[in-house]
Order: sequence, then C-alpha cells, then structure tokens
Amino acid sequence: TVGGIKPGCFKIGNTGGMMDNILASKLYRPGSVAYVSRSGGMSNELNNIISQNTNGVYEGIAIGGDRYPGSTYTDHVIRYQNDDRVKMIVLLGEVGGVEEYKIVELLKQKKVTKPLIAWCIGTCAEHITSEVQFGHAGASANALGETAACKNAALRASGALVPDSFDDLGNKIRQTYDELVQKQIIVPQPEVPPPAVPMDYAWARELGLIRKPASFMTSIC
Repeated sequence: TVGGIKPGCFKIGNTGGMMDNILASKLYRPGSVAYVSRSGGMSNELNNIISQNTNGVYEGIAIGGDRYPGSTYTDHVIRYQNDDRVKMIVLLGEVGGVEEYKIVELLKQKKVTKPLIAWCIGTCAEHITSEVQFGHAGASANALGETAACKNAALRASGALVPDSFDDLGNKIRQTYDELVQKQIIVPQPEVPPPAVPMDYAWARELGLIRKPASFMTSIC
C-alpha cells in the first residue's frame, strides 16, 4: 500500500506526499479525524478534504486494494473507536469485496458509536455493461452485493453518514465536524503556524533556483 500517517508522529511509505503538501494538509500536527481507505491515491485526497473541513487528521491508513490485504477496515475502525483522541471516523471503500458489510454489522451491534462517514467509490461501474476492472485486484463486483451502490445503501441503513456522491463527501464531513464542535465533543485549538521548511535541494535544483558553484582544486603549491 502507499502506507499510513499519524500526524505529529510519523508516516509510513509515500502517504502525505511532499513536504509542501504535508504543510498544506496540516499533517504536521494531529487533528480529531481518523480515516481508513483502500485506495492509496484517494487517501491523500482524504488528507486534503479532511484538512479543509475539520481540524485535521489524527491518523490515516491505506490498506491497499488487494483481495487479501494485510489489515482490514474492521481492524482500524475498532482501533479508532477505542481511541478517545479520535472523535469521528471516515471510511472510503470501493466496488468489489464484502469487507464493508463487516462495518455494517459493527454499526448495527453498536460496537461503533462514533460518527462514521462512509462512501464506496466506483458507483459508475453499474452503468458499464461490460465487465471492467477498476484498478485494484479487489475492485471488481462479482455479485450484486459487491457493487458500490449496494454497499453505500447498506452503510446508510445501518447508521453510517453516507453522502449523496463523492463530491458531497467534504460537505458531510464538515457538517458532522461542526455538530461535534457545537456539542463540545471537539474543542478546536488555535492554529500554530509551522516553522518555515527549507526547499528540498534536489527540487530547487530541478527548478533552476540554485546551482553548485564551479571549483578548481590542485595539489600544486
């Protein structure tokens, strides 16, 4: 997978991108929102969406899109449920597989009680008549229940906060965050500007902003 990030502590793999993106997405300090995603690329988009609509990410994990991942949604959602520093959870699933239904059962059994915003990407797949593989090894619906639309409907029915489309995901996250702030479950802290970070040498050289001075060395004296 692309990895994971725990702002203010460490990151694994390429999660968060370059330093300028880490600063723009407030990944240099912890927030109140934890997420788990199958897609690594979309996990970085979640970093961006969450930072724009809340006080930031507390932890984010991309589990990868293989049929048999090393960890599951359930593993991380249960961890987030049991961590008092996490106030709300975001789940980004996708077409294919049935792992999201385990989250549905957790919600029904009240084992997950924190606000959980969920969306399964790949809803366009049902409009394509031929069988299409959507990138990941697991991103292909082999039954009606594995479609993104069915999983979104099941999550919504079990109590998850499911937007009408991916475009509305940020709005749903913002709405949930504002409600938690009003209830004082989340108490926003003043933003402390991060220290200035020097530009990466290789990047600056590629942009032509710096050069290595010419030098001449000799052993004759």
